[in-house]
Amino acid sequence: MLRKDIIKADLEEIYRRAVPWERLENKTVLITGAYGMLASYLVFLLMFLNEEKGMNVRILCVVRSADKFRARFGNEENYEYIKLYTESLDNQLLIEENVDFIIHAASLASPQYYGVCPIEVLKPNVLGSCHLLELAAEKKVEGYLLFSTGDIYGIVENEDRIREESCGRMDPLDIHNCYSESKRMAETMCKAWFHQKGVPAKIVRIWHTYAPTMDVESDPRVFASFVRNILQGQDIEMKSEGTAKRSFCYIADAAAAYFLVLLCGENGEAYNVCNTQEFYSISALAEELVNIYPEKKLKVIKKKREKKDPYIENTVANCIPPDNSKLRALGWEPRYSVQQGFKRVIDSFAK
Repeated sequence: MLRKDIIKADLEEIYRRAVPWERLENKTVLITGAYGMLASYLVFLLMFLNEEKGMNVRILCVVRSADKFRARFGNEENYEYIKLYTESLDNQLLIEENVDFIIHAASLASPQYYGVCPIEVLKPNVLGSCHLLELAAEKKVEGYLLFSTGDIYGIVENEDRIREESCGRMDPLDIHNCYSESKRMAETMCKAWFHQKGVPAKIVRIWHTYAPTMDVESDPRVFASFVRNILQGQDIEMKSEGTAKRSFCYIADAAAAYFLVLLCGENGEAYNVCNTQEFYSISALAEELVNIYPEKKLKVIKKKREKKDPYIENTVANCIPPDNSKLRALGWEPRYSVQQGFKRVIDSFAK
């Protein structure tokens, strides 16, 4: 059971940031993938704006499972401002009421799916984007936000930073790229609908982000696995050399960025959402996490990944840090270190 006090404190801290929250007052926001690790924080934040600030935001939540939504937020019938849709994004959504903002966050973003169901991975990114952008044009929305990924850059070489204009190489026949290539297409679609139909679409390219809402039981991604090890009092098992470097961002920093881009970003543009101050190799991250709890006396050990493991590692081992100056120009800054953020995550699960 999650400790809601940590999430509540996060929401209060996010609200104090320089984001024009008043623009959401009396508006309707549609969010796809609403119970996902990242999107659920956006739903929590909109609920906070209603319950604590009286902003009267209507929230339309598009999900695959009503049961999972209720497990996260409770029964939607308890909230007069929430409406639940369990429609597939394979088809056009039938939304009769007005929609002011759309956040497309639905995606199978974990490598555990890429080698097992790549079609299901790419469909929300391509078909879903098509249907949602058409809905955005029909409703004449004030803002549209696509959750994209740092994976779209591919292998970047001969650059000191990965900036929004960087464009690396990517093999479209590498099955891992069913995710990143379909996100590239979704970005192109945002630009096309903005160019041709005036949809005010913005894109956030999300780098490694962690949150109390992560699925520590079944998410095989390294940072979730590390958290699970610590919660269970186990040594951290690494199944690679851990030399690849990643930028790690806590959800409170990320959620503030998502809303800032939605409300203040430039239409037809993309923004790296990453904490460049927290750029770690996977191996160094593991060491930092065990050091948060010295009393547990845990250590980091290496273990070879089994051949039958469905997890497909990202072969794009960029060790070039991303650049977030474009996002910072909007007034954003990160506030949580890896040590602070992961302690909040781990403590949120502690009994």
